[in-house]
Amino acid sequence: MLSSPSTPREFDVIIAGCGPTGAMLAAELRLHDVQVLVLERETEPVSFVRIVGLHIRSIELLAMRGLLERVRPHARQRPAGAYFAAIDKPAPEDLDSAHAYLLGIPQPVIVQLLEDHAIALGAQVRRGCAVAGVAQDDDGVTVELAEGERLRSRYLVGCDGARSTVRKLLGVGFPGEPARTETLMGEMHVSVPPQEIATTVAAVRETHQAFSVQPFGNGIHRVVVPAAGVSDRADPPTIEDFRQELRTIAGTDFGVHSPRWLSRFGDATRLAERYRVARVLLAGDAAHIHPPAGGQGLNLGVQDAVNLGWKLAAQIRGWAPETLLDTYHAERHPVAEDVLDNTRAQIELSSPEPGPRAVRRLLTELMDFDEVNRHLIGKITAIGIRYDFGAGPDLLGRRLRDIAVQQGSLYGLLHRGRGLLLDRTGRLRAGGWSDRVDYLGDRTAAVDVPGLLLRPDGHVAWIGDDQGELDVQLSRWFGAMS
Repeated sequence: MLSSPSTPREFDVIIAGCGPTGAMLAAELRLHDVQVLVLERETEPVSFVRIVGLHIRSIELLAMRGLLERVRPHARQRPAGAYFAAIDKPAPEDLDSAHAYLLGIPQPVIVQLLEDHAIALGAQVRRGCAVAGVAQDDDGVTVELAEGERLRSRYLVGCDGARSTVRKLLGVGFPGEPARTETLMGEMHVSVPPQEIATTVAAVRETHQAFSVQPFGNGIHRVVVPAAGVSDRADPPTIEDFRQELRTIAGTDFGVHSPRWLSRFGDATRLAERYRVARVLLAGDAAHIHPPAGGQGLNLGVQDAVNLGWKLAAQIRGWAPETLLDTYHAERHPVAEDVLDNTRAQIELSSPEPGPRAVRRLLTELMDFDEVNRHLIGKITAIGIRYDFGAGPDLLGRRLRDIAVQQGSLYGLLHRGRGLLLDRTGRLRAGGWSDRVDYLGDRTAAVDVPGLLLRPDGHVAWIGDDQGELDVQLSRWFGAMS
């Protein structure tokens, strides 16, 4: 930590890292006119074309912000299902979402779309800027860049990845387990016929669940192969590394050549002890890392950003209740704990050892029960999350699916990132909070409650028909009346 200098404050929030979490957070803050600077260490966007999956809750959040139709043309839609440990079970047909599917999209594309969205809303992005020092005081945060420049803001958010400089400078603990295994993954051409690939892969997967060679179109295959050891190198593997591991596991290298991208990942699992230290916060991989089982990483970070964005904006705009910003850690830290646990379980289920293989067979049988399958789908896709808002109906604390309303769809009313009071009685009001909460009087809305209050992240903060109780909850989440 550097000593705090008298650098004039230039921004409301500085975000370290312009990956999906940082870009989404910048956009969320700009919806509330917060002055945002995003610092990105890399001079150019990532060039590899790794495909990532957007799960149901992330797709809902994109719809809530009017981004889904921008993303769709670049994505490939797949049915929901086979998420947990890649066990091949379809999702229940009546999942509680209008977006019960997976969107596969190249990672550079979704990052660029989110960055463009943030810039269009007024965020500034500076590339080639690495954070080297952080100091905070009662009035703000001073950020020193690697080349010596100093910047000043009211808050700093570290979205700078698993090796987060911000987290290290804060001295926040990152307990968990180091990598025990490593897997190579990439997209490349193969030289053998499809039937030979399918036969070999089927035989190998009887004992190695983490192994796959899947066609990806245009002659490209995605190859996932366990590695013999664990490397501490951050640089990607070579095509020769793939050939060697393929020959070891499958007895053939399939004639792989001409890779589009190559990467390695381990099963390290860690969670930051705190998401907030005064005026500095952590989000995305800076706060939690885990194996990619279930494809939850990018989704977890984007969901962090939407949870944090309106709360931090409220703090800056001056209307946040005293404890609002602390609810970011209180809500999101347990969610990350659950993700870390379910990825640990999935990794165990991919082991070639007899014990884990037996458990996998048993779980495969159990997933034929609708309740089990639905529960695991809810975990992976984040639609099962319920924040603790106190006693009340089961819907309290959960996100509300996109429902039909007189003005079209509910999510279409949430594009501005404000709260929403849905009133089916005609008697409720949010007048004293109208600068923060929109009102929708709709007796025909497709939800079986008299009225409900939605936070800007789409979670239900109150249910009922009593104005006095509503006022208490409006004050709890949106501060004093204006």
